[in-house]
Formats: sequence, structure tokens, C-alpha cells
Amino acid sequence: MGPLRSKKRRPTFRRLLKTSDMKLENKVKNRQLKQQNVAKKQRKEQKRMRQAMKGAALQMPRPLETYRKRPEEEEEEEEFLESLPTDMMDEEDLQQMTAMARKASFITRDLSSCGPVHSSKKRSADVVRSYEKIPRKMAKMEEKELIQLLPIKDKSGVIPRCIERAVKRYPNEVEEEEEEELAETPEQEDNEGASPSFMELTPEQREQFRVQALNIKKQRIASLASTIISDPLNNMKRVKELRGMMMEADPSVAVSVRKMVMVSLMEVFKDIAPTYRIRPLTPAEKNTKVKKETQQLREFEESLVSQYKFYLEDLEQTIKDWKQKKRKRSQVVSFQSYRSLAEVSVRCLCELLLTMPHFNFHNNIIVTLVPLMNDPLKTVSDMCCDAFRKLFQEDRVGGASLATVRVISGLIKSLNYSVRPEMLRTLLSLRIKEVEMKKDLEATATKKKFMTNKEKKKNLSRMQRKWKKAEEKLEKELLEAEASESKERKTKLHTETLNIIFLIYFRILKKAQKSVLLPVVLEGLANFAHLINLEFFDDLLNVLQNLIQSGNLTNRESLHCIQTVFTILSGQGDALNIDPMNFYSQLYRILMRLHAGAPNDDIIIVLRCLDAMLTRRRKQVTLQRAMAFLKRLSTLSMHVMPNASVGILAANRATMHSFSKCDFLLDNEIQGSGFYLPELDEPEHCNAQNTALWELHTLQRHFHPVVRRFASHLSHGAPSDGSSALSVELCRRSPLELFEDYSVKDMTFNPPVAPPASKKKDQFVVGAALLDDKLQKQVDSILNAAEDTQLDFTAAQH
Repeated sequence: MGPLRSKKRRPTFRRLLKTSDMKLENKVKNRQLKQQNVAKKQRKEQKRMRQAMKGAALQMPRPLETYRKRPEEEEEEEEFLESLPTDMMDEEDLQQMTAMARKASFITRDLSSCGPVHSSKKRSADVVRSYEKIPRKMAKMEEKELIQLLPIKDKSGVIPRCIERAVKRYPNEVEEEEEEELAETPEQEDNEGASPSFMELTPEQREQFRVQALNIKKQRIASLASTIISDPLNNMKRVKELRGMMMEADPSVAVSVRKMVMVSLMEVFKDIAPTYRIRPLTPAEKNTKVKKETQQLREFEESLVSQYKFYLEDLEQTIKDWKQKKRKRSQVVSFQSYRSLAEVSVRCLCELLLTMPHFNFHNNIIVTLVPLMNDPLKTVSDMCCDAFRKLFQEDRVGGASLATVRVISGLIKSLNYSVRPEMLRTLLSLRIKEVEMKKDLEATATKKKFMTNKEKKKNLSRMQRKWKKAEEKLEKELLEAEASESKERKTKLHTETLNIIFLIYFRILKKAQKSVLLPVVLEGLANFAHLINLEFFDDLLNVLQNLIQSGNLTNRESLHCIQTVFTILSGQGDALNIDPMNFYSQLYRILMRLHAGAPNDDIIIVLRCLDAMLTRRRKQVTLQRAMAFLKRLSTLSMHVMPNASVGILAANRATMHSFSKCDFLLDNEIQGSGFYLPELDEPEHCNAQNTALWELHTLQRHFHPVVRRFASHLSHGAPSDGSSALSVELCRRSPLELFEDYSVKDMTFNPPVAPPASKKKDQFVVGAALLDDKLQKQVDSILNAAEDTQLDFTAAQH
């Protein structure tokens, strides 16, 4: 018979798995409880140690002062003791008195001690015990490392084996330990010992001492930074050491050292930071076994992220201390120096914002710097605004721009629109050209979907499935090569960014029309008007028209409103049935308010408006309106700067090409009835056909050669060929390009002024070159006769 079967049921695999999970959970809980108990015991032991050290310092038993007596005093004491009547006390009493005399009394007790006179036995025992617990400075013993060897098995069981090996100490580690020991010594003792000597020095010696200390710190910072950059994987501890120098305690060099450390750490992180974002490891990844190189890289990345985080926190805390006007307990750095430290911190954050947009904590830097754009200190606000302007221009995808615009929107709303206009003006630097429009979304067709395996088996043969698989693989590779996914992501980010921008602008137009932000909002609307959705057009046009008719806007703000309206109408709004006659009249009225004494940059907006209103919309513009604008622009070109005159005359040339019948203004004959009314601000009713462009005749004598050339060209009807035609360079340039090319902003005249012709003075040479022969002989004879005769002035006096 076979062996008897056990009546005990074998547990199932599911039951075993369940019990193993419970065991693992119990083990983890037990381990956590043990760690908590160990930590609790350590805290109690440290507390007892501190109490013992405190009690030992207060109640340390001090030795009594003993004096050696002279031989004469000893003999006198013996004679005195012998002379005492011993029959009056017993021998035990005598011994007790002698013992009491040997003990300390209130006369011999050290008065400087703070302990009580009468102390119990328990108190003295505690003093001894606490004295024993004071940590002693033991002699340094050689550190040893235990190396486990393979065990040996004999009859008694398994015998573990291990050997001891001395740990090699590198000179760098020894120096670090020595520096740590020096750092652990109380700073008060150093200050107490150094302050009198430093105060006794003369100002020249103090300055010399400061320069020497600063040079030592510079060398230390340079050596640490070069060590980190040379081998970042093995020298990340040096980053912590370098970061510790930001808390420099020497008041003579504290500010300079902290600034140098901030800048040095910034450059170090720029050099050693990778070109990707470091993500935290999951618990599963931490528990898996990896190669030694991979583990070393993980430790480096983890330490790099932590040190970078601490560095950013230090910079942010410096700025907070300056903003909150917080006075520190330790007066190492004066309160006046916090401003310079904060400026250096802001500069470092701005540099990290621009150079490391791909690395960790980039959004934290944005959150820190955006409120500083509204700082009352101009240097700080300009620094932050310039940094974000560069960030917008360099941002290719749009992720950093979206994060910044979100923070700006929240800040403006929280401050109730009381921010500086420079903050909103930075949004004009955004590189947004393509967004997802609603009509584009509706027009886009559904993307091609790949067939599933079931559909392939059902509809295709084996050979067709093979070809289909190869075709789909090729299409995926082509899509990856075209980077269509990144383009879609970029368009999505730009759309979301633009929605937030328009939300900011519309809020200000609705709630803060009298704010200082209105000019910037109108300029931004004019800049991004071609990207506005159709559903906002009606409301926006009504708001802009009400703003212009209110009369509270300046010329520049009104021009921005007009530019926004016609940018909308020339883009997606061309399908709208709207007559913008009122905006034509507003521009016609504003033109006469511009002159050389007003800002010359307003002409740029005028040229953009003319291009959108006359050239692009020539089919919707009447001839009367075009002739009225042509006459008023010619009048305007006479009292503006030369580059503005060139741009306006170039716009007149485009208008004459778009409306060929405008050459009536070059003739003196009257077309129709009525007289020209130059003071009337309605272009349709001013009778511009009954006047002439006499301003062109005056402009032909302008001091600028390009203005003279354009005036002569327009007076001949703006021909495309012939002697009166313009050169190729002037023909191919737009009015805006001509305005910029001939600008005198940089105090340079284009074309350059020719130097004056050298006028040499006539030099009269005495001699035969100027006189004939007869005259020359006569002059010589008279001169010789005058030399021979001697004049007598005394005879004349008598």
C-alpha cells in the first residue's frame, strides 16, 4: 500500500496568494512600528542628553581650595589641640568634629557656583550620572568596513564569516570633515575674539582685510564651480557646499559673496542641466534592479533636481525678504543691501527662464517673475518684461507662452486691472499666426482611420492584408517625418493662448474703459484682430464705435480702433454686410491733427489703415471718398517729418493706381458744381473734385531728395515707365518700408548729406604774377626811392 494521504486540505493558490499579501502587509506594518519606536527612543535619549549637559554645566562639583600650611602654623595648631580640654567630649565626638572640618562649609564654598548649598544624595547621583553622559572627544580611530564572506557549514550548523578592511580616506574627505568641525564651533566665540581686533583697525586696514577675505572667497567659489562642471556625476555634493556660501556670515564681504554665489550657481546649473525634464521615479521603478551606471545616473538626476529646487527657493526667499521689508535677527546683511541682492536674484531667475525652458520648475519661475512685472521699481519691472518678451519671441511650440499668459490673466483679475501697461504690452511679442477657427474645424474632414484586424480578415485576402500592412506602416513613418502631431499641438496651444488674451482684452473693454490699460488693449486688438472669431464681431464693432464717438480717446487710441475694425473687415469679416462710413469719417477728421510736433509713430498706424481702407477695399469705396483722402493726405505731407512725407506720398501713389480717375486733381478745370470745403470732415460731401493738388508743386522744392522725387512723379500722374517713373527700389517698397528706411530715429539722414564743397580762399602773391611789366617797374622804382631817402621828423616839428 502506498503512503497514507494527509487528511489536511491543501490550500489553493488563491488562498496562498491572499495569505502572502497579508504577511507582506504585516511585515511592512511591523517594520514601520519598529522604525517609529527607534526614532522615539532616539528622541528621548537626545532629550536626556541635553538635560544632562545642562545640569552638568550648572552643578559641576568644583574642587576645594587647599593651601599648604607653614611649619610654624602646624606646630601652633598641634599645641592648640593639645591644650583643648579633652575630658569635656568623647573620642567619637572629636572624630566627628574633625570630619566635619574637613568638609566644605559656607566659608570655603565657591560663591560663583549656582547650585544649592544643601543637596540630597539623589541630586548628587544625578549629577554624576549626567556627567558621565557628556559626549567626550575620543581619539580618532581608523574606520573599518565589514565584508561578508561565504559561510561555512559543519556539524553544529552554518558559521557566517566576515573580514574587516580599513576604509581609505581621500584628502578631499578629510578636508571636508575638518571644515565641518570648524563650522560646528560656536560663532559667538569667534566674533567675541575677532571683533575687538577688527574694531581697532584703521579704515585702510579694514579695507585691506576685506579685499583679502574677498579674494579668498572668490578663489573658493571658482574652485568649487570648476570642480562641479568638470565631473558633475561625482561632485554634486559640492553644489550643496557652494549653495551654503549664500549664507555668508562675515558682514564685511557677505553681500558680495552672496551675489557671486548666486551668479556662479546659475552658470553651473546652465552647464550641467540636461536638455530634458527629469521626472520622479515610480515606486515600481525604484524597486527594480538596474545597472550600476543607470543607478548612478538616477542618483545624479535626483540630487540635481533637489539642489536646483533649493537654489530657486533661496532666490525666491531673498526677493520675499526685500518685498516684505523683513529685518533679520542677525544683522550680517544690512536692510539697505536687500535691494541689490533682490535685483541679482531677479536677474538670475530671468536668465534661467530664458535658457532652461525645458527643465524642471520652469512654471515656478514664471509664477515668481510675473508679479514683479508690476513692481514699482522700474529696473526690476523692465528686467522681467524684457525677459518675458524674449521668451515669447523664442518660444517655438507655445507651452511656456500659455503658462505665462494664464498667470498674467489671473494677476490682472486679482489686482482689479490696476497694473502697469508694460505688462500687457509684452503680449504683443507673442508669435501667434495660426489658430483653430470654427469654420476651419467644420470644414476639416475626418482623419483617415486604419482598418482593424477583423475588418482586414473579413474584406481582404491574404496578399491584400500583407500589402495593407506595409502601406499603413509607410504612412505612419511619413506622418512622423512630417511632424504633423507637433504642428497640431502647436496650433492647439496657440488657440488656447489667444482665447485667454481676448478674455483679458474684453474684460478691460467692458469693466475698465477709463483705465490706463485701454491704449494697450486697443493696440493688442489691432495686432490680433485677424484671428478673432466671427461671433465676437458685432459686439466688438459696437464697443469700438462707442469709444470713438465718446471723444475721450487720444489720436493714437482712435487710430488703433479704426485699424482693428478694418483688419476685421478685410479678413473673415468680408462676408458681413456692414457699412463702416463712420470710421472713414473719423480717420478723415484725425488726419489734420497730425503734424511734425505730434508723435511721428502715429503715421505708421495711418499707413496701415489707408492700406486696409482704400487699397484692399477699393471696390467698396467711392471715387469722391478716394479723391477727398488724396487731397487731405497731400496737405498732411507738407507739415510732417520727411520719412512720414515719403510714406504718405507712396500711399497716394497706390491710391492713384487703384482709382485711375483721380488724375482729375492734376487739372485746373472744375468737375461738377460747388466749391471745395477743406474744413468739412465728411469726405463724401467736401467737393474734392473741384480742387487741385497744388501741394505737389510745393513739395518739388522740399529739402529731402526722395520727397522731391515722389512729388515730381505724382505731378505727372504716377506713370509706370518713362522719364518721370520711379526707380525700381522705390517702386517695390511699401509705404511702411519707406517710412522705416528714411526714418531719422537714429539721428542719421538717408540719403546721407553730401559734404559742402571746399572753398579755398584766394591767395594774393606779390610779384610779376599779378602785375604787368610796366607797372612792376614803376612799383620797384618807388620802393627803391623810398628806401634811399632819409626822413627828418624834427624839422617838421619846428
